[in-house]
Amino acid sequence: MNVLFASISPIADAAGHSISLDLLHEFQKNGHSVYIVCAVEKKAQTETYLTEEAGCHILRVKIGNNKKANIIEKGITTVRLPSLYIKAIKQYFADVKFDLVLYPTPPVTHYETVRFIKKRDGAATYLLLKDIFPQNAVDIGMMQKSGVKGLLYRYFRKKEKKLYAISDRIGCMSQANVDYVLAHNPEVPAEKVEICPNAIEIQDMTITDEQRTEIREKYGIPLDKTVFVYGGNLGRPQGIPFIMECLKTQVNNPDAYFLLVGDGTEFSKLETFFCDLHAPNMKLMKRLPKEDYDRMVAACDVGLIFLDHRFTIPNFPSRLLAYMQAGLPVLACTDPNTDIGKVITEGGFGWWCESNDTDAFGKAVATAVQADRAGMKDAEMTYLKEHYTSEICYRTIVR
Repeated sequence: MNVLFASISPIADAAGHSISLDLLHEFQKNGHSVYIVCAVEKKAQTETYLTEEAGCHILRVKIGNNKKANIIEKGITTVRLPSLYIKAIKQYFADVKFDLVLYPTPPVTHYETVRFIKKRDGAATYLLLKDIFPQNAVDIGMMQKSGVKGLLYRYFRKKEKKLYAISDRIGCMSQANVDYVLAHNPEVPAEKVEICPNAIEIQDMTITDEQRTEIREKYGIPLDKTVFVYGGNLGRPQGIPFIMECLKTQVNNPDAYFLLVGDGTEFSKLETFFCDLHAPNMKLMKRLPKEDYDRMVAACDVGLIFLDHRFTIPNFPSRLLAYMQAGLPVLACTDPNTDIGKVITEGGFGWWCESNDTDAFGKAVATAVQADRAGMKDAEMTYLKEHYTSEICYRTIVR
């Protein structure tokens, strides 16, 4: 069948690996034709164009700026996205009849694009629910339900409900997400919602002892300490004030080293914090190319996950998979509404504490330093293979 994947995220290399690409590769392996509609931002200074890469037909649509844009520009880009996508699909895919449309959130404004394809082609529609917006923005103070900002909330909440309604199936990242969607959207039939988690095509990302030494020396990471690494977005969702409070408590820890790698809206705050702290057992680095980052993670000992304690929605960060694939046990500091901590602890490959308790964080760090981390690797890999492979997600969607 012809599968259309519609996403706002740019795709630089169709032959590469990511949650989305690994799933689409699985469709290709099973004989399906894959078409992708994705965004190219205005600042890239290029027009809409169609290419064929790694067997995929990729339509890159010129939109406004979205990443690292102010909230007004980001909002305008999000609202205009459907009209730009529909126009491009009409122009470049006029003769293609799609059988299935896959579309991850964000954004919730995929609704118009999906409705157009469903009406034109009679396609089946599958929502990959990667975040729950606009409630996530309300949780961390970026949007309000009342006043002038309440108008924006109500607009996007209406779009969210329409997106759920037009979707034949809604694939959620975890059971907590399934429960949340059904509890807060009683009009959605329970049989429409299922678990279809973040998943990957598993690669062996482990490294030798010699490679570990080489990588640590390259980046100035000590060889004689337990290295805790966080990699990814450094913005409001991660609860940066709590991260800084946690790090303050660890300045004199002789056994642990903390490495933060990434970028985001709060990176400059962290930069100032690290400069003022002058801690010898901590390091902040800008985001690295994916291959370099993956090797660096594999040279560390424990992966870190942070989520703002104010979240009422059950986030399930995809960076968990990068840690699991590298064989790193995970320390998650989150709100109590997500079930990622339950997955990690019950799976036997990590620790969890609430992201408003620095004492609990310190105890978890101490436990991780002394733990038989090598012994946790087998449990982690078993869990990864049984729950988070792109093949599992493919079978779920096709079923």
